[in-house]
Amino acid sequence: MAAQGHFEGQSVNRPPLFDGEDYTYWKTRMEFFLQGLDYQIWSIVEEGDLLVTNEKDKWTEDDKKKISLNCKAKSILYCALSKKEFNRISTCKSAMEMWKKFRITYEGTDKVKETRIDILVTQY
Repeated sequence: MAAQGHFEGQSVNRPPLFDGEDYTYWKTRMEFFLQGLDYQIWSIVEEGDLLVTNEKDKWTEDDKKKISLNCKAKSILYCALSKKEFNRISTCKSAMEMWKKFRITYEGTDKVKETRIDILVTQY
């Protein structure tokens, strides 16, 4: 039995929970979780290869696969979030959009990162 506050390991069947704390740790663990589950799911999250322009009744097998992978990725991401974090990204249409929104929220844009670096260099 694990001591209070100490966990013996993490589940390979459940995505890591994100409650708004320690985004960098969660992001790394989620990336590994998705890659381990199916690298194509991670590709959909990272690259968003989801362009399906056909009407639903004209979808090819490749279109269906892309849609399915996106749905799986979104489901996994939703299952990994607290209610507060879920509400933050619940309107996103794709897994890639969800991932980008988290990145901007918790890491900032490239411009913000450059500004932080400039401030730190100046302080040093």
